[in-house]
Amino acid sequence: MIYVHSIGRAARYYPNLVALSVRGKQLTFLELHQRIERIAAALNQLGFRAGDRLAILLPNEPKYLELIYACSRLGIIAVPLNTRYSTQEIDRVLTDSDPHGLVRHSSLPEPKVSVAWQRVIDKEPFEIPSGTCPEVFYDPEAVLTLIYTSGTTGRPKGVMLTHANVFSNVHNFNYWMSYHEGGVYLHVAPIFHIADFPAMFAAPAFGARQVTLPRFNPQALCEIIANEKVTHTVMVPTMINLLTQFGDLSRYDLRSLEVLAYGGSPIAPEVIRRTREILPATQLVQIYGLSETGFLTGLRDQEHTPERLISCGRPCPGIDLKVVDEAGRSLAAGQRGEVVARGANVMSGYWKDAEDSSRAFQDGFFRTGDLGYQDTAGYLYIVDRIKDMIVTGGEKVFSSEVESVLYEHPAVLEAAVFGIPDPQWGETVMACVALKPHCAVSEQELAQFCRDRLSPYKIPHRVEFSETELPKSASGKILKRVLRERFWGGKQRAVA
Repeated sequence: MIYVHSIGRAARYYPNLVALSVRGKQLTFLELHQRIERIAAALNQLGFRAGDRLAILLPNEPKYLELIYACSRLGIIAVPLNTRYSTQEIDRVLTDSDPHGLVRHSSLPEPKVSVAWQRVIDKEPFEIPSGTCPEVFYDPEAVLTLIYTSGTTGRPKGVMLTHANVFSNVHNFNYWMSYHEGGVYLHVAPIFHIADFPAMFAAPAFGARQVTLPRFNPQALCEIIANEKVTHTVMVPTMINLLTQFGDLSRYDLRSLEVLAYGGSPIAPEVIRRTREILPATQLVQIYGLSETGFLTGLRDQEHTPERLISCGRPCPGIDLKVVDEAGRSLAAGQRGEVVARGANVMSGYWKDAEDSSRAFQDGFFRTGDLGYQDTAGYLYIVDRIKDMIVTGGEKVFSSEVESVLYEHPAVLEAAVFGIPDPQWGETVMACVALKPHCAVSEQELAQFCRDRLSPYKIPHRVEFSETELPKSASGKILKRVLRERFWGGKQRAVA
């Protein structure tokens, strides 16, 4: 269904506009459509049918987009794999999703699990010159993709997103990003991540060209924005943080960038301030959502005011969102509880996991697992992941609040705050910190810095300094479970 309303629409209404760059060649929307037809014919000839799964393990590149389009054209369920997965993690997802085939890149890990058909796409050509292609698949309720959750708090699960789910996110994407004909969207966030995945269908629907960045670094980002005149992109906070500290920014003309959306994890107000300095003409949009829902809320550029800078905005039309207590009762403005939501964008369930699918919903609302509150105007504030909340001596500490303070320190590059076991208090606050190059600060100095800004029970009782960047998922989220697991081995957490 979604192919008709994205590439199909673009080929009809914008046939001669540039759609994509492939091996240095500019493809128009009509040429891209014809190329996808040949790839779809090849898949059909290989025995792929509607409902079969095709696993994809590729960096951000045009071939990735073309394969997803071909899958949507045929009704094949695309299974995008996290490019940071180890062989063992890839094997686990392949065993769970049971794909009919796998397309991968030779630079990425080779799975050990046997797959019926496999193609190393940078070694073997894929498309065929001609072939019979079935009629365009059109079923809004059919599963389009299995997006495996990032696993920042547990085992990754396959999120079933239908054609209608993702198409709803196309509308949400455009509501916040305001695409326009002739614009240029850059895939810099991983395509397999929900923050970026819907963009491949949104961009062609509105006549925007797409470019891809296989691997993020600040210099490569600046080069592609300047050379391709990028107008829209989505980034995660860790990328933005590194960009603001890039020493050669002045060499690049980034004025084409109209909209920078960011999300995926909390961002410190200090990072926003620095972003405003380096991109004064760019509109900032904070987006909040999950693999299971896509975009839920957005904070527009003009709403980035001091009092709302830590808010993630309000829901767009079509999304019903509220904050509830443990019994599912709606809470008043200012009261903290779990954020729940419903709408056409919300997943149909977890792949082959009826039990977790049932637990994920309460009274028709999806339970996000995020702790937050809304103000009287309906703006949403995420306080923490429920699992990341620290309870020390009966007091609740929200790790994001402590992290925001740490990010204000001029020597801090990255920070992660979490609870570790304490025989007296149950849990105590710990911080893992990576410093900026050529900067130094002691544990005592950081503690004093926090003491001037936080209540005593929120101050990290222990600080560890990392000589490398903190561990992250491929979407850029810091993996707190990796950092804290050595402290909690064999122990039961005080916060479930």
